[in-house]
Amino acid sequence: MINFSLEQITTLLSAKQLGNSSQQFTGLNHLEKATSDQISFIGSSKYAKLYNSSNAGAIVISENLAHLVSGEIPLLVVSNADLAMAKLLSLFEPDAPYIEADIHPLATVHHSATIGKDASIGAGCYIGANVVIGDEVVIYPNVTILDDSTIGTKTIIWPGTVIRERSQIGAYCILHNNVSIGADGFGYRPSEDGRGLIKIVHIGNVILGNGVEIGANSCVDRAKFDSTIVGDGCKIDNLVQIGHNCILGKCCIMAGHSGLAGSVTLGDGVIIGGSASIKDHTTIHSGAVIAAGSGVMGDVAAGKTMLGYPATESRDKLREWAAVRKLGRN
Repeated sequence: MINFSLEQITTLLSAKQLGNSSQQFTGLNHLEKATSDQISFIGSSKYAKLYNSSNAGAIVISENLAHLVSGEIPLLVVSNADLAMAKLLSLFEPDAPYIEADIHPLATVHHSATIGKDASIGAGCYIGANVVIGDEVVIYPNVTILDDSTIGTKTIIWPGTVIRERSQIGAYCILHNNVSIGADGFGYRPSEDGRGLIKIVHIGNVILGNGVEIGANSCVDRAKFDSTIVGDGCKIDNLVQIGHNCILGKCCIMAGHSGLAGSVTLGDGVIIGGSASIKDHTTIHSGAVIAAGSGVMGDVAAGKTMLGYPATESRDKLREWAAVRKLGRN
């Protein structure tokens, strides 16, 4: 069992320790559920009221909130409790499911594929022609990687993921369960006789940069021509759609149920909230934030926060909503 003393955790977090305990800590939990061998967190003032009723053995708290609590539970005061929580979650993370650094006998690997040193390929996987698997890649059971694709060093691919032909996956990526990379983009045109639809063939590919993480059941479609690109460090939630020919800059975030129509461009550090929708051929410049549930119909300037459906700058939208509420009272 993983366990650490309060002093060890204090050192790891470079925290200021208020109070002592001889307890060995075995994990983390919510304030209202934590037991004496678990650590909890206060990163917002709304949780400070739970301090006195908590059974946690110690609490990590942001320094700007420490004055709001007092009592017997030891405090570890840090500049940012959320970042401290991220450190501790890594410390207490259980080992990943074991898979041997080898090719499982029930995997199918084409003779032309190149498999890197200490790579692991689980049962039921299919690795196609001319695929290149980097060193220390972990491919869990029932993953399909089709012809001419490349997988970078130390990337982890969880069960059910399908990586279509010609895709390029960077190093240190994580693809969670049932991710789809490189399926056809969605493109149709009315037929000349007006009686049907003509499918637009997509002959491009998908390129994921280094350190990209894509959540379960999310889709990144291949380009009509050229490449759909997800830049280094992007983090994509579950159930996200990225359409053909989209280009994401570095370290963008997309929350669950959000979607980009075709040929959307995101600058660096763009944040897309849950269930937000972005119109095709739109550019959202670096540092912009699209609030949850918003519908973006046009380009967004750098650093702007957009809100509503259709989305407008957040301050304007909030004023609009306030005016509507006043009308309702008259």
